Amino acid sequence: MNAMALIEEEKIKNMIYEVRGKQVMLNSDLAQLYECVNGTKTINQSVKRNIDRFPEDFYFQLTNEEYKNLKFQFETSKHGGIRKNPYVFTE
Repeated sequence: MNAMALIEEEKIKNMIYEVRGKQVMLNSDLAQLYECVNGTKTINQSVKRNIDRFPEDFYFQLTNEEYKNLKFQFETSKHGGIRKNPYVFTE
């Protein structure tokens, strides 16, 4: 595996958190990985439009307490300025 692949793998590993006993990724991190022009809006809309294609626990919105606890795991400025709690994806 070359150096760039190792860097990418490590970057992705750093985007995985544990919530409700599951490994999850924030919608904002997925939007960044997939280079979504409209960011989380694109990710959230795509799932909502195709919700019947996904398992019931595929994604969920964090509670206030979960988001508060999660913010301690990453730098506060990383996800600043959000108006509502983010969605996380389990798969």
